[in-house]
This record gives sequence, C-alpha cells and structure tokens, in this order.
Amino acid sequence: MEADWYKDRVVYQVYPKSFKDTDGDGIGDLRGVIEKIDYIKELGVNTIWLNPIFVSPQVDNGYDIANYYAIDERLGSIEDFDELVMAAHERGIKVILDFVMNHTSDQHPWFKDACENKDSIYRNYYLWAKGKNGKLPNNWASFFGGSVWAKDPIVKDNYYFHLFDEHMPDLNWENPEVRHSMYRIAKFWIDHGVDGFRLDAFIHIAKADFKQDVPNSGEKGLKLAEQFYANLPAVQTYLHEFIQQIKSLKEDLFILGEAASANVNLAVDYTNPQNGECDTVVTFRYFDEKKDNPLPNLPMDGQPFPLDFTKLKSTMVEWQKKLEGISYPVLYWNNHDMARILTKINVKEPYAKGAAKMLATLMYLQRGVPCIYYGEELGMKSMLMSDIRDFHDQQAYGFYEHAIMNGYSNDEALKIISRAHKMAARGPMVWNNQEYGGFSTTVPWNYGKDNTQPVIEQLKDPTSVLEHYRGVLKIKKQPLFIDGTYYLENTSDDLYVYHRILNDQEAIVICNLTDNEQRYENREQRKLKCILSSGNISLNDNALYLGPYASGVFMMGVK
Repeated sequence: MEADWYKDRVVYQVYPKSFKDTDGDGIGDLRGVIEKIDYIKELGVNTIWLNPIFVSPQVDNGYDIANYYAIDERLGSIEDFDELVMAAHERGIKVILDFVMNHTSDQHPWFKDACENKDSIYRNYYLWAKGKNGKLPNNWASFFGGSVWAKDPIVKDNYYFHLFDEHMPDLNWENPEVRHSMYRIAKFWIDHGVDGFRLDAFIHIAKADFKQDVPNSGEKGLKLAEQFYANLPAVQTYLHEFIQQIKSLKEDLFILGEAASANVNLAVDYTNPQNGECDTVVTFRYFDEKKDNPLPNLPMDGQPFPLDFTKLKSTMVEWQKKLEGISYPVLYWNNHDMARILTKINVKEPYAKGAAKMLATLMYLQRGVPCIYYGEELGMKSMLMSDIRDFHDQQAYGFYEHAIMNGYSNDEALKIISRAHKMAARGPMVWNNQEYGGFSTTVPWNYGKDNTQPVIEQLKDPTSVLEHYRGVLKIKKQPLFIDGTYYLENTSDDLYVYHRILNDQEAIVICNLTDNEQRYENREQRKLKCILSSGNISLNDNALYLGPYASGVFMMGVK
C-alpha cells in the first residue's frame, strides 16, 4: 500500500450528543447520524469521525469509558452502530472511532477490581506510587487542575495516577496485558466494520519515573510536567506495536492521532511511513493567540484571546514543508476541545458569513487532510451559555468566581467564559427553524444562545456558508489540490496567499484576513481565471482588490 494512500480523505467530525436527537431525550444519538447521513455525503466528505459512543459515566463527555465493548444506551445500541456503518459504506463513507487509550473511567471493571483487591491482576493495569514523607509522590499537576495523584482506597499512603480528571485513572502501557487488551478492543470494532481510529491522547501513554519532581526553584505548588508525561520515547514503541497489530487485521485502517502538544519534528516521527505508526496527527500548535490586551483583573488562563494570523502563517509553512514527502498534515479550524474559530477571531457580525467562507478557502485547499467539525460548514459560533454550572468544569467555576469578586457582572463573566470554553463549542446542530433548531423536541443536554442560520435555509441559498463549503470540498478533490506542492507568498499580515503547483498546472489562493479592502499585486502579470470566490473581488491594473474577508481561488495562465 502506498504511503500516502489516505491523502484524499475529507473528515467530518460528528459529536454524537450534539448532532441529532431522535428519541426526544435531548441527547443526540446514532440514529440521528443515520438520519442525516445523506446530508454528510452531499457536503463532500468521505470519512466520519465519531466522538466517544461507549458506556460512560460522562464525567468527561464520554472520554471516561466504563465499557469499551458496548454503546452508551443514551446514544443507541450495537445494532444502531452496525446500521450506521452499513449506511455509511453504501454511500462510500468510512467510519472512524475515537479510541481512548491513555485512561479508563474509575467505573471500569478493571479499576473497580483493582480498588477492591490489592492482589487483583488489574492492579498492574494502572499506575500507583507511594507517598513521599507523608505527602504526594511528586509535584506533577493534572491537566484538569490539582495533582495527578488521588488516594488509593485500599492501601494506606498509596496513590493512583490520573493525568486528567481523578475519575479517569491512567493505564499502565508498560504492562503487556494492557497492550493486548487494547488490541482486543480495537479488533472487536474492526470486526464491526470500522475503518480506523482517532487515537485520543496517545502522546501520554508513557511516563517517566515518578520519583522526579518538576524543578521549580524552591517554589511550592504543583507544576505541569509535560516533559515527564508527554511524547516520551516509549510512546513510539507502544504505538508501533499497537498499530502494526491492528493493521494486520485490516491494512487500510486510517489512523489519526491526537498529538496535541507535539511539535513538527515529533509529528514527522509519528507519521513517517518507515516507522509504522500514525497516518497523520492533529496538533494544537497551529493556533497561537495574541495576548497583549488581556482583560483586567482576570486570570490569563480562561480568557478569550484572538488568533494570531501572523504566527499561523509561519507555523503552517513549517508544518507544510517539514511534512512534505513524509505525510499529510491535518487541516482544521475547530474541534470539541476549543472555542469555535469565528468566536475566536471575534469577527464583527456583519462580516461573520464572509469570514466563515474565507477561512474555509484558506485552510482546506492547502496540502493536507481537511477535518471539519460539525456545524462549522454553517458558520456556527460558540454558544452563549446562561448558567456557569453548564460548563461542568472546576476551572471555569474558579474563573467565574474570580470574575465576580473583581466586579464583573454575571452576564459579563458568562460571556467571557462562553467565548473561550470548549463546552460552548459543543452546541446542538441547527437543522431548521423549529424550537431547538430541529435538533430535538426537548431542551438539549447542552444549550445556549445561538443565531446560526439553519441547514434548511442554507440549502436554498446559493450564497450560504454551506454552499461555499461544498464548493471548496469539490475543488479539494482535484489532483492539483491533493498532490500539488505548496508555497506561501510573503505578503502583508493582512493577506494569506499561497500557490498549489502540479506539473503544468498552478493555482493561487488569495484571502483577505481583515474587514478592510486589501490590494494584491499580480507581480507575475499572469492571467487569472477564478474558479471559486467569496466576497467582493475586482481586477484593475494588474492588481486584485479584495473586499472585507473576501477570498478567491484562481488558475494561473501564461503571461
């Protein structure tokens, strides 16, 4: 199989709980995905990624799994899943599942047995350490706040390791039985027809020696310790073994890894075909923020900061060039772990529609695999939440309390948190003009203010964001935009301009990043044939004039 066999993938991320509810409980379900499968097909995608659908206490919205072999009954049944896979395959669509490999729920039978019997074989499925001088084993901080250590319920002065919530204990991948158990789980779903996996938090499956504190110059307190629990060398050892085993069952499994903090050199290692690991990985390093104007008297962590497009250019070029000849980067603006992009750039409302179109043109015609988050194709923003309890996050609660104590009103604090928090990006899909947007007949599980134009209206409007996404993805299927080389022009910070070149074909993509008119000089004086545009664009004296957030895709002819 060719190393770049997956290069024409276009992924659509479905957050099942928020996509379509068919049984009236306010929670989206698998039958809702089946009901809307033709909508997904007509968008122009060929792969669906489903966020976790397994039995879970929902402490972390399904990423805390209590049974890897069963569908959460709120989302459907195994029969529903099989029907979904069949419906997708009939339409030429692949299905990949979120595979949570770093941790389980504390309600998983393995952990429950480990906590009931100190001689349980499942004790070694997890990570434990003795306290140090009556204190925690080390000063490592959890990503979800507090320590990575929680008390062992049956052994005094002993602790278990949890990188995320304390109800999500980390697995011990050094144990061969854990690795084999993960293989068996993957095999079960492959036997049910899945076409690949999105490997959640795989960069954390190896940890350093727990005796080592994070040096902190004598300061007290917990410290994030990514150098000790992210991207360690053993990650690749475990990853290679796991992926080779499951690909021996199905050679063309698509493996999308979540490598949140990985730099581009690590991405090269994780996706180099010679290493036999991931096909491609997602990084969170694309989106640097401008933090020069923070809101007064508030913690920096949790504030909504705008995207830094200038840094995006340099970061994207680095990823494009270093992965060239190795793998294809993932192209995305949104996912379930961040604020939606239109909220993040804080575009003024009259320009939101144009900005949504421009961003689609900018991102998805570059070299790489598009990954579109449900509702993005409608121009969805993050919701405005009405109650701090709806965020289900201790850090959000702390930020809210701090804001209130420093003179911010309830509405002001909620608006700030809604602009920055991931829960506000998980709102219900807007299908029609009915109550709750046609998502459900009752109040959705996660609900807030949202003024997205619904699917039913956008389908009738040839100028809609949805129709523009369809146009972009249609062009994306052309060999020029799959196989073509890439280079970014050195322009002002107000423009994002790049070329795609394949044999004697060349295209130029020109995007205005601002709400002011911008001028682009056609220095090569070559004829430009527009094949897709948004906003106002005019050509005069060998220069293009682009209105606010306008974008154009042009085939370049001879001089």
